[in-house]
Amino acid sequence: MPTVFSRIIEGEFPAAFVHRDDRCAVFMAKDPLARGHALVVPLDEVDHWIDLDDGLLAHLTAVARRVGVAQRRAFAPRRIGIIVAGYEVPHTHIHVIPTNSMGDLSFAGATPDVPLAELEIAAGAIRAHFEAS
Repeated sequence: MPTVFSRIIEGEFPAAFVHRDDRCAVFMAKDPLARGHALVVPLDEVDHWIDLDDGLLAHLTAVARRVGVAQRRAFAPRRIGIIVAGYEVPHTHIHVIPTNSMGDLSFAGATPDVPLAELEIAAGAIRAHFEAS
């Protein structure tokens, strides 16, 4: 059975997309830790990040960096944090999160079910800077 991320990537579930290429997709977290919280997800369903091939891992990391640069330009946070946990969905994903403190990296502080329209605004702000990053 496809993961929820595969279903999002295929358009079965709605999401606010930032980027898509032949190896990964970037879309906004529906329960973000901060405004602009994005997920970098490989198109291939690989459960654990340590099982990614080196080329795909390098690609995901490069895309995550570009997302972070765009987030910094769009939202002016103190830092951009990343988390690769993998407990929520059995499909590798990199959380890229604008932060102003360590507390911003706690999943306990997630905002549940942010409306898609708000996520689209944040995605648009990131997209506006993504190509230049």
